[in-house]
Amino acid sequence: MTASPKLLSLLSSDPAEFAELVTGMQAADVAEALRDLAPGAAGRVIAALPFDLAVEVLDDPELEDRVSIIRSLDAGTAGILLDAMSADQQAMLFRDLPEADRTRLLPALSRPAQEALTLLLHYPLEKAGGIMTTEFMSVPPTWTVEETLQLIQRVGGAKETVYELYVVDPTDGRLRHVVSLRELILSDRGKLVTKVGSRRKPVTVDPDTDREDVARLISKYDLLALPVVDQAGRILGIVTVDDVIDVMVAEQTEDAQKFGGLEALDEPYADVGFGAMIRKRAGWLTALFIGEMFTATAMGRFEHEIERAVVLALFIPLIISSGGNSGSQATSLIIRAMALREVQLRDWWRVAARELPAGLALGTILGIIGLLRILLWQTLGWYDYGPHHLLIAETVALGLVGVVLFGSLAGSMLPFVLRRIGFDPASASAPFVATLVDVTGLVIYFTVALFMLRGTLL
Repeated sequence: MTASPKLLSLLSSDPAEFAELVTGMQAADVAEALRDLAPGAAGRVIAALPFDLAVEVLDDPELEDRVSIIRSLDAGTAGILLDAMSADQQAMLFRDLPEADRTRLLPALSRPAQEALTLLLHYPLEKAGGIMTTEFMSVPPTWTVEETLQLIQRVGGAKETVYELYVVDPTDGRLRHVVSLRELILSDRGKLVTKVGSRRKPVTVDPDTDREDVARLISKYDLLALPVVDQAGRILGIVTVDDVIDVMVAEQTEDAQKFGGLEALDEPYADVGFGAMIRKRAGWLTALFIGEMFTATAMGRFEHEIERAVVLALFIPLIISSGGNSGSQATSLIIRAMALREVQLRDWWRVAARELPAGLALGTILGIIGLLRILLWQTLGWYDYGPHHLLIAETVALGLVGVVLFGSLAGSMLPFVLRRIGFDPASASAPFVATLVDVTGLVIYFTVALFMLRGTLL
């Protein structure tokens, strides 16, 4: 028997044994166990858990479909649990709730929770304000280390994190100083909190800062939490490192799916319905198919040349795949560099200046290999390319140089073009780049062939 049915069975038959079993379980384990239950059954288990554990389970990212679980509970029970959740997790859950359930559950929350939720929902999830939590500990600048530590002992357990303490001016709410818990513990108990730790200006962001920039700052300055302040310098909340990790995992998953040539999935793969899966994949697949139709058109344009020199057709897959591969490499490098802020839009010319010689060098390497391959096969008698085999080898080699050069340049520039017109650079997926280079690669290859083989095979 798996854990989930066992929990439900014990809840119905032996509440005492159920309580004993869940007492020794971690919240993540309970959340994982509830995956096998229908939302209504999972809701009954959560309602029967010890209160603190139930809140931890709802807060845990391992709990799938918590929206349906919350919807299965009555407003009173759901309101009490929601009210005790961390503010950022409340906001994430409410973002996914249907409007009718928002209206039903919002009045069940306490007034402070409603105000915090209204603030967080005001900002999109892609911004710092959308992923911050309003649960942080602040003290006035007149407090001592001893008073601050006593406050932590009294109310710290009710806060999501106590990584750092924020010294806030009581008159205008402006952030004055940030001190870590470690610095507090190691300091003289009679010292003012403003005299503890670094005197440098705290690192902060405004609520409209992109979440990728937030992650970059947390990584750059090795922070556990980053304060979010308004234009007047008043602290609105903090973004914690664990929230950034959750967000960046989702971001990387979305980008990886876009790289594969499909729309990002909003749910785990196993939970996406058949119709939704088709809709997510059909759009890009259709666009790529239409793009590949231009490849057929390009081949039709050179039909006469192919009829006269059928041997050229043998190397079409080699040519276009090499161009697509080089383009995909360049695209992946630039998209990652953009995500890490290593390159900006204004740096396009620097990237082009690097990719031109790189593409030329890579194309030359592949061209030499292609040339040697044809000559070797001809010499060993494995295939007869005819009396003009040397010209064919040179044509393939020069075609590879041209196609790889174009692929590298096009693949590196496409993310800049997409960013410039307001699209996500991750949309420059490998299949998209490969399709683009397929068409142009054929044109380059046969143009080289017309130049090299005119008067012989053509």
